[in-house]
Amino acid sequence: MAGPLHAAYRRAMRKQYHFRPSERGLLAWDVDSLVLLTADQPDEELPLSAIGEIDENWWFAFGETPTVRALVEHVRLIEECDLRYPILVDPDGRVMDGMHSVAKALSLGRTMVTARRLPALPAPDFIGVAPSDLPYE
Repeated sequence: MAGPLHAAYRRAMRKQYHFRPSERGLLAWDVDSLVLLTADQPDEELPLSAIGEIDENWWFAFGETPTVRALVEHVRLIEECDLRYPILVDPDGRVMDGMHSVAKALSLGRTMVTARRLPALPAPDFIGVAPSDLPYE
């Protein structure tokens, strides 16, 4: 994704974070940083069947209430996804960015999605900060 496609991806992306619970508190990675860390990694085709998060509470696990309005917003984001952009996964294959793309691929009946894998899990950008307290601009 290096080059023009990478630049377009960064311009089109809304500010977002990847979250994981831990004993130290909620860990958060800035997705912009993850995109840069994977810019020179090769694309790989990842089977949707290997993505365990498809069967987890992904979008509503950290405080957002699963209202109809919230669900409609996620549907809108799914519809707007451009599957030319790879999802980002950690070294173990867990999704760090791109679940809306995974949902779109799944809804289209695809069995694979393009991914970029982080060679190592970087330190989180934030520890113990609530999602609503992070900078989104």
